[in-house]
Amino acid sequence: MSKIIAGIAVPDSQLAREVDQLVRDTETELLYHHSNRVFLFGALAGQRKGLEVDSELLYVGAMFHDMGLQAPYASQDERFEVDGANAAADFLRSRHLDERDIDDVWDSIALHTTPGIPKHKRPVVALVTAGVEMDVLGLDFDAFSAVQRHEVCACHPRGHDFKNGIIDAFAKGTIDKPDTTFGNVKADVLELRDPRYKRGNFCSVILGSKWEE
Repeated sequence: MSKIIAGIAVPDSQLAREVDQLVRDTETELLYHHSNRVFLFGALAGQRKGLEVDSELLYVGAMFHDMGLQAPYASQDERFEVDGANAAADFLRSRHLDERDIDDVWDSIALHTTPGIPKHKRPVVALVTAGVEMDVLGLDFDAFSAVQRHEVCACHPRGHDFKNGIIDAFAKGTIDKPDTTFGNVKADVLELRDPRYKRGNFCSVILGSKWEE
């Protein structure tokens, strides 16, 4: 039977149970609970916006969205978002899901730190990002009722100093591949946490290219 949290039914299919166990076994407690909150806040945002979304696909996207920060899914040279998206796609293909559904989940993870684009995409993509933005950045915080926020966090606690904890998790997952932060929000993370880090500059790349003019 599905668990109901803040009025949202958490998927309880065989697929969802396998996802939950895999993420629980792989991620830190902080990331595991964060990923569950992303699903719940994303689903609540979908209700408020009147979007029809496949709850199971939204759950998979939310639960896998930070898997690229963790071994064995973290590659040496891809953005962590792409690593997580690839992990989810491999998982879903092994369960013979439709390729369009797999593409939606892939996009939802790969784009979740790219502001301004996901909201224009299909609901799974838009709502994974909406959940991330609420839980990490507090965007649209007051659009969620105090009761909703309390119920979500009672079931999946933020824990002590989540703000610094999530920044540390981002830093740990990207510090050994700083080139993957070029042009994205993780550059801010490494600039804050790694004194050796030197931020890339888009204009410098243009001006320093081999083109004569």
